[in-house]
Amino acid sequence: MTRKDPLVDLLIHDLTGPLSIVLASVNSLLNKEDKLGPYNEYQKDTLKRAQRNAEKAKALLLEIIEVYRSEEGLFRKDQFLISDVLREALIDAVEVVTPAIGEELARADDNSFDEVLTRNGILIEVCGRYGESFFTHDPKKIRQILRNLISNALKYRKSTMKLKIAGDLDLVISVEDDGQGIPEEKQDYIFKRFFNLKSKKGGPEGLGFGLSCVKNLVEKMRGEISLKSGEGAGSCFTVRIPPL
Repeated sequence: MTRKDPLVDLLIHDLTGPLSIVLASVNSLLNKEDKLGPYNEYQKDTLKRAQRNAEKAKALLLEIIEVYRSEEGLFRKDQFLISDVLREALIDAVEVVTPAIGEELARADDNSFDEVLTRNGILIEVCGRYGESFFTHDPKKIRQILRNLISNALKYRKSTMKLKIAGDLDLVISVEDDGQGIPEEKQDYIFKRFFNLKSKKGGPEGLGFGLSCVKNLVEKMRGEISLKSGEGAGSCFTVRIPPL
């Protein structure tokens, strides 16, 4: 994608505004039930479904924009705590892939947040330097990488997803699922744009865009991504990113 690409201009200028208006309108209706309601179950489900799909469309749009910005070499340089970005990415991904768990997380306070994750098979470990120290890079892009890796693992897992943050100089992110795994002959294609590995469990179908976004961003950030998987053996994606 380049600045001359008319599709990029369309996405940035002509879709961002309408999507934001749709989301704001739906959120307003959901938050004003005491004034406008009570809503019946069908009305609530319809509004929540509209909300989830608008959020999904907005997330995809933002991913395309961030990939475009990275290809133009546009990076912010901020100091931030990985734990803060990780929490945001977890909520983003869970709300889209497993809305019921997302609602639990939205209601959880700081004390019960980890308990909700663990109870639902989402295991988080943060160790190494960046467990407490600031990391220096573009937080939006780190959040996007985390969100896509988490979404992918949630989509294909059987029951468990494990995420580990480590590293003493470079940031190291590992996301593992216990799903069907990726056959060796398909592993060369998994990072190609619009390649979609179908889930045997009948999970949500993606556009095959997320992992290609992750690879693009990581490489532009002078990092690397690797995959360890096999048919029936689950998958583990590991990302290494040096500080900016």
